Amino acid sequence: MGREKALLPWRGSTFLAGQIELLKPWAECVLVVAGKNCLSLQPVVEANGALLVVNPQPEKGQFSSLQTGLREVKAHGCDAVIVALVDRPPVLPQTLALLRQGYEQAAEGIWAVHPEYAGRHGHPILFGREMMDALLRAPAASTAREVQEQHRERIACLLVNDPLTVTNVNTPADYEGLGS
Repeated sequence: MGREKALLPWRGSTFLAGQIELLKPWAECVLVVAGKNCLSLQPVVEANGALLVVNPQPEKGQFSSLQTGLREVKAHGCDAVIVALVDRPPVLPQTLALLRQGYEQAAEGIWAVHPEYAGRHGHPILFGREMMDALLRAPAASTAREVQEQHRERIACLLVNDPLTVTNVNTPADYEGLGS
């Protein structure tokens, strides 16, 4: 991309600030996990009332950041977490409402709920305590996708009408295509 994706302008804000504002009504606290980019993200995180958590080993990749964040979530005593990627545009507010409702109404034994749009799995994902534990037990060389695949019968898929759940921004052309 050539620049910090979390700080890309989005609808009068940035991807990061938009994610924080979207999550605040649904969470006791919003945590942002950062690595080498912590100094550039810190002002946005603090200005929007979130907490910055620094991954001490960001070179280990995205899964290590997820595990860092989940350890912090558990330290706050939370039983569930909404995991959103800050390098993507925020989803529609009604998508979060559907995820929470889907999780609360899920059959016994469901550990997580993720959105699906046009046949594709998307983000954010709502993880319950059991899925958080499974992700934290996984070896550092794992990926979230691998752990989720091992427990796929414990993950509910929720159909949503929100293309932002599957929108990925990896190039300037992807970003320009959003029409921010």
